[in-house]
Amino acid sequence: MQLLRRRDVGLAALRRACRAGIVAPGLFALGVEGIGNVTMATFAAFSSIALLLFVDFAGPLRERLAAQGSLVVAGVVMICLGTLVAGSGWPAAVVTVLVGFGVLFSGAVSSVIASSSTSLLATLLLAVTLPGSVESIPERLAGYLMAGAVSLIVITVLWPTPDRRPLRRATAQSCSLLAGRLRAEVDCVRGNFAADRRKALDESVAEASAAVAALRKSFFDAPYRPTGLTTEARTLVRLVDEVVWLEEILKRMPLGGRAAPSDAAVCEVMLVAADLLERGADRLDAGDGDAAGPRLGQKRLRDARTAMERAVTSALPVTVSTDGQSQRSVIEGFISSLEPSFRAQEVSIAVCLIAENIELRIAARDRRWWERALGRRPAGVSSPLSAVQERAGAHIEPHSVWLHNSLRGAVALGLAVLVAEFTGVQHSFWVAFGTMAVLRSNALLTGQNALRALLGTVVGIMVGGGLIFALGSDTTVFWILLPPAIVFTGLAPTAISFAAGQAGFTAALLIMFNIIEPAGRTIGLVRLEDISIGCAVSACVGILFWPRGAGAALGQATAEAFAESASYLRSAIENGVARSDALAPNTPTPDDERRRAAAAARRLDDAFRCLLAERGTKYIALADVTALMTTVAVLRLTADAIVDLWEQEDDGAAADHTTARADIVRFGLQVCKWYEESARALSGFGQVPERPARDGAAADRLINELRRDLTDGGGQRGANTAIRVIWTAYHIDVARKLQTSVEGPTRAAAALQNRMNMVAGRAGARRQPPHSTSA
Repeated sequence: MQLLRRRDVGLAALRRACRAGIVAPGLFALGVEGIGNVTMATFAAFSSIALLLFVDFAGPLRERLAAQGSLVVAGVVMICLGTLVAGSGWPAAVVTVLVGFGVLFSGAVSSVIASSSTSLLATLLLAVTLPGSVESIPERLAGYLMAGAVSLIVITVLWPTPDRRPLRRATAQSCSLLAGRLRAEVDCVRGNFAADRRKALDESVAEASAAVAALRKSFFDAPYRPTGLTTEARTLVRLVDEVVWLEEILKRMPLGGRAAPSDAAVCEVMLVAADLLERGADRLDAGDGDAAGPRLGQKRLRDARTAMERAVTSALPVTVSTDGQSQRSVIEGFISSLEPSFRAQEVSIAVCLIAENIELRIAARDRRWWERALGRRPAGVSSPLSAVQERAGAHIEPHSVWLHNSLRGAVALGLAVLVAEFTGVQHSFWVAFGTMAVLRSNALLTGQNALRALLGTVVGIMVGGGLIFALGSDTTVFWILLPPAIVFTGLAPTAISFAAGQAGFTAALLIMFNIIEPAGRTIGLVRLEDISIGCAVSACVGILFWPRGAGAALGQATAEAFAESASYLRSAIENGVARSDALAPNTPTPDDERRRAAAAARRLDDAFRCLLAERGTKYIALADVTALMTTVAVLRLTADAIVDLWEQEDDGAAADHTTARADIVRFGLQVCKWYEESARALSGFGQVPERPARDGAAADRLINELRRDLTDGGGQRGANTAIRVIWTAYHIDVARKLQTSVEGPTRAAAALQNRMNMVAGRAGARRQPPHSTSA
C-alpha cells in the first residue's frame, strides 16, 4: 500500500479506477441483459469510462457537480455531431480535426475544458468511428445520458474527491512568517539593534526562509504537478512567484546595522506591509473574512509609502558647504541613506501584489459554475471577452506549446479517422483511440509510447486470450472478471506502467466483446492491427508538426520570455526616466510590452508543464529551469515596479535632466542587452555573453547631475524627481545582480539548445532566433 501511495499520490488513480470498475460493468450489464440493446450498452460502458476514468474535477462538491454536468451536456453535442458524420470518410475527418482543435485549444481559455479534453475527445471518437446512422442517435444518447446521470451520483457519494489544496497552507504559512520577519526587523531598528533583538530577527529570518524554501520545493521538485489547471490554482501559482520574490528582496538586501533619518517612516511602511501580509495569510488559510479589510490595508500601505517619500525628501541637506568635495560627501551620504527606503518601497510593491492575488484567488473560488465553464475571470480583472482574447492571443504564436499540441492532436485524430475509413479496419475506433493514447510532444517518445502500446496489447491478448481459451463460452465468469479488469486498466498506468494499462485495456476489451458476441482471440488480433495503425499515425504526425519535443519547446519559450521581459524592462526604464526630464518628449506607458511579456510568460509556463508531464529523460535540471523562470518573473515584476514608481509622478518633470536620463537609459540598455543576447543563446544561436562590468563612474556622473536637485536649488519637486531617478537606478541594479545567479543555468540551457539545433540542422528543421516584437 505504501508503494501505491508513493506512485499514486492521494490515491487519485485508484479512486477513478474503482468508480469506473463499478459503474461501467453495471451499466453494460443493464444494457445487454436488462434492456437488450447492444448500442446503448456500448455507449453506456465507454461513456462511463470517459466520464469517470479520464477526468476527476477538483474543488468543493458544488463546483465538481457543476463541472461534471457541463461535461455531460458537452458530450451530448459531441455524440450528435459525431454520429451525423460517422462513416462518411472525408467529412468525418474534417469534423474531427475542427472539433478536436477547438476542444484542445479552448483549454487555453477555460481550465474546465482543459481538464475535460480527453473525455470530450474520447466521446467524439466513439460517435465518429462506431458505425451508425442518424436513427441511432436516440439510443446512443440514452446510453450516454445513463452514464452521465450515474456519474453525477457517483462523484457525490462514492469515494468523493477530497478538497485538497496542497500549496494553499504552505503559501499562507510563508506569508505569515514573512510578516513576522518584517515585524522583527522593525523591532530590531527601534531597539537600536540590541543583541536580543538581533537574535530574535535571526530566528525569524531562518523560519521564514525555511518556509519559503519548503514552498518552492513542494512546487518545483515534486514528481507530480502540485497544482491543477483551474483559475484558482493558476492564481495560486502567481502568488507563489510573488512570495518567492518578496523573500528574494529581503534576502538580497538584508537589514543594515546603521540608523538613517527616514527610519521612522520606513518602519511604518514595514509594519503596515506586515499587517496586510498577515491579514492576507489568514484570509488565504481560512478562505473567508472581511473582504473590505485587504482593500483598506492596501490603501494604508500606499499612504505609508507616500509619507515615507515625503520623509526622505525632508531629510535632504538644506544647505551644504560651497566646497565641492564637502558637498559631494554630503550628497553621497544622502544617496547611501536611500537604500532602506528603496528596500521598503520594493517590499510594499511585492506585498500589494500578494494581497491583490489573494483576493483574486478568493474571488475565483467564489465564481458561479457557468463563469468557470466560460473561463470568466473574477470581477474587477477584465471582461470575459477581453480575458478570452488575452489568453487565446498569447498562444496564437508559432512557438506556442499549446498551439502545437492542439494542431498535432487534431490533425492526428482526423488522419486516424480517415485512415481507418479508407483501410476498412473492423474497429476504426481503436485506430483513433490508439492515436490519442500514444501521441506525445516528442516524436521519439511517441515512438516509445507506440512500442509500449503494442507490447501492452500483445500481453493483453495473451492474458485475455488465455482466459477465453480456458473459460470457453462461460459468460458468467467473464462478468465477474470485467470489473477488476477495468480497475486494473485505470490504475496500471500510474501504479505500474503505460504498457500495463494498455494490456489491461486489451483484456477488458476482449472480455466485453466476448460477452456481446463470443469470438475468442480474434478480437485481440484485430485490435492489435488497429492499434498499430493508430500508433503509426501518431508517430508520423508528431514528426511532421514537432520533431524535437517539450525540451526544445521549453528552450524556445524561455528565450522568448527572456527577450520580451527584457524589452518590457527597457521600455519601462525609458518611459519612467523620460518623466524626469522637462526636455524629453512624452512616451506612452508600455502596456503593449507588458502584455507581450505576460503572454511569453504564459507560454513558458505551458512549456514547463509539458516538460513535467512528458515521459522520458529530462536533459536539463529542473532547478535550472526554476532559476530561469524565476528570472523571467523578477524582470517583469521589476519593470512593473518602475512603471508604478513613475506613475506617482503627476506634476511633470521639474528640470532638465538630459544627462541623468541618458546615463540611466544607458545603464538599463546595458543590463537588458545581456538578457536579450542570452535569449538568442537560449534559442540555440550563439553563446551566452559575459556579464558586463559595473561602471563605477556612472554613480559619479549621476551625483553631479542631481547635485542641484539634492540640495536647496531644486526645491521639493526637484528632490522628489531626483529620488525617483535614484530608485530607478536601484531597480536596474536588481536586474544586473540577478545575472550572477542565473548565468550558470542560462549557459547550461543554451548548451543543450545548441546541441538540439545541431541535430535539427542536420534534419533540416532549424529554428529562427527569438526577437522582441517591440525591438
